Amino acid sequence: MQLTAPSFDDDEIDELRRCLSSGWVTQGPLTAKFEGLVAARHQVPHALATTSCTAALHLATLALGLGPGDEVVVPAFTWVTSAHCAEYVGATVRFADVDPATFNIDPAALEAAITPATRAVVAVHLFGLSADMDRILAIAKARSLAVIEDAACAIGTTYRGRPVGALGDVGCLSFHPRKVVTTGEGGMVTTAREDIASAVKSLRNHGATGPAPGQDPTRPYAMGTFDRLGFNLRLSDIQAAVGIAQMRKLDALLKERRARALRYSTVLKHIEELALPADPWSGHTYQSYVVRVLRGGSARRNAIMDELAAHDIQTRPGTHAVHRLGYYAQKYGLEPTRFPNAALCEDTSVTLPLFPGMTDEDQDRVVRILKQAIQASR
Repeated sequence: MQLTAPSFDDDEIDELRRCLSSGWVTQGPLTAKFEGLVAARHQVPHALATTSCTAALHLATLALGLGPGDEVVVPAFTWVTSAHCAEYVGATVRFADVDPATFNIDPAALEAAITPATRAVVAVHLFGLSADMDRILAIAKARSLAVIEDAACAIGTTYRGRPVGALGDVGCLSFHPRKVVTTGEGGMVTTAREDIASAVKSLRNHGATGPAPGQDPTRPYAMGTFDRLGFNLRLSDIQAAVGIAQMRKLDALLKERRARALRYSTVLKHIEELALPADPWSGHTYQSYVVRVLRGGSARRNAIMDELAAHDIQTRPGTHAVHRLGYYAQKYGLEPTRFPNAALCEDTSVTLPLFPGMTDEDQDRVVRILKQAIQASR
């Protein structure tokens, strides 16, 4: 049984056919339409499509003017690009531990990690659950920090009824195939700040800065200006066509995922060895359904995952304790035990299958084998 899967049907084929028939396949009108749909959903004036969420995070750090000498606080339990985006611009990563109940950054640990050189925090909404944004934003405001929302897993996620990606200075979404909405690869920058939107538009498009003074951009010889170093990080209309069809499915996909997650929680709640996902803000979208094995550490967790694999049920750990990865451990001299909750989450987390079209029979099979594996590991 697969861990997850995209949801495609004739809607995506029809949109692709219209795109290809139009002859316009690079960034163009369909990308603009896709951006508009995401902007409306996340209640921001600006949504800017990129080649990936990694690109979105990179562009966010560039647009905020971060660079050498600046520090960026990042949760120690997240996907590596939450930290990479600071490294890309020469900034210094400062890790903060997470709350194992939510897998998200612990606001107290965030505050403790701040130094006079800190300029930004990456607030990750891991697995579709918003971070504690009221506390994070209050800390950031008091310390004059920019807030980057890494919402890679969190399209449609809300925090106290408000969409994520619109709460900090800039948000970053992913459309990787493991995400609820996918364009194969792809990402999006969301922001209410005109200066960030203007910088991202330029930086994703080779650094284009508009027509030269006095130049008529409609003339065939107008070449425009390039006053900053930029990149080619534009989403194509081919991908955007898929995204448009996917956005029409978003509410149905989220409704299905929440129902499956609730069913998992209902049937697993009596297993004392498992910690189930929390949803303190009632806005979790369950991009992944991640549990923790409470006793026995990584050895027991691995035995449980091996047993599920023996029955052709895919699982994986939640994500990385980034401070234990070679690059960061070596660069910053970090011991594996430095952020104990992040290490605990990596060593004891299990992502259970959750995919469109999953049936009660599928889910019951996962639960049955999981219970057997837990029993056998006692």
